[in-house]
Amino acid sequence: MSEPVHVLARPVRWRRTGARAFAFAARVDGAWWVLRLNDFPHHPLYTLFVDGAVVGDVEDVPSRAPGWDLGSADGPGLTDEQRAEALASVRGLEPYGSEVGRPCDGDWCSCAGSAEERGAATG
Repeated sequence: MSEPVHVLARPVRWRRTGARAFAFAARVDGAWWVLRLNDFPHHPLYTLFVDGAVVGDVEDVPSRAPGWDLGSADGPGLTDEQRAEALASVRGLEPYGSEVGRPCDGDWCSCAGSAEERGAATG
């Protein structure tokens, strides 16, 4: 899956979710953008979802998406309500490939772990 050029150019201020698999989220034009942290280097570093729909994989954020401010995520995190809303859109999509019906189950990466081990979106 290639990097989605049209969204890489957008300025985005990310916030931490507190979930390990879906570490960052941002509200952009009323939609939830959520970054899944994949088992790098076995898979691309991140996968971007917008309101639960996969947009594409993203690697090397500083050079490929210079407008994405992941550093802003070190500020206040999402509220409990925001976190629940953002993570609900990606529930069940923790393993790499699950968004296309082929979740990774390789014994060579952490995708095969349980949802709890991956810090899955719950609630």
